[in-house]
Amino acid sequence: MSDEEWAFFAPFVIESGPKRGRPPKDHRLVLDGVFWIARTGSPWRDLPETFGPWASVYRQFRRWTLAGIWDLILEALNEAEGSLHSVQMIDSTVARAHHCAAGGKGGIQDQGLGRSRGGFSTKIHLKTNGAGLPIAVEITGGEVSDYRGYGPLMEADGPLARVLLADRGYDSDAIRQDMQDRGGVAVIPARRNRKVRESVDTHIYALRNRIERCFNRLKNARRVATRYDKTAASFLGFVQITSIRMWFRDFVNTA
Repeated sequence: MSDEEWAFFAPFVIESGPKRGRPPKDHRLVLDGVFWIARTGSPWRDLPETFGPWASVYRQFRRWTLAGIWDLILEALNEAEGSLHSVQMIDSTVARAHHCAAGGKGGIQDQGLGRSRGGFSTKIHLKTNGAGLPIAVEITGGEVSDYRGYGPLMEADGPLARVLLADRGYDSDAIRQDMQDRGGVAVIPARRNRKVRESVDTHIYALRNRIERCFNRLKNARRVATRYDKTAASFLGFVQITSIRMWFRDFVNTA
């Protein structure tokens, strides 16, 4: 990573306070190793020795993930730029799961895995701002409907939307009413079987392609495009890390 990117991440990953136990490793090198795994999709054991022992890098990644560091960074980024949040978008995409992702504690349902038409998979539910940068991420089994993914995304910490764009998979009276109760409006095309059809502002709805492009960019990280992780926390961590790096490239670098 560049010096500018490290300067952004450093305050979040370097522990402060009294020194106890072993001195910390080179967190910049460890973070570079995590980024390498995310980009290449390689097994942890194939991590080049340049980044240090693979087990040490993995353990630090798990510590940061379970401590909620990636959530904290996303929240900080959301608070930093409010003008793009009046229009938001939600959608989902399916990531095929490798067979080695099975076997996590609690079974596949507890680990956000399932079987859909596309096979063994995980579904990534995403909410973005008007620029197509991620605000909130949730994962479920691949068979879970978009409708069921709406609630967790809207309850996640983050700015409220005045206009919410979504495809017809989210068309329901309950979702439209929920957006109204939140002080916003849902711009969602009606399902083909709906008797009373809602009109859609096509100029605003055209912005929804930005969340589709966001998914495309997320899946450039092979660890996101295919799920190899047994635990939901680790896979979600890689999705969040990739999201944060998108923010840095699109917003932080131009701020």
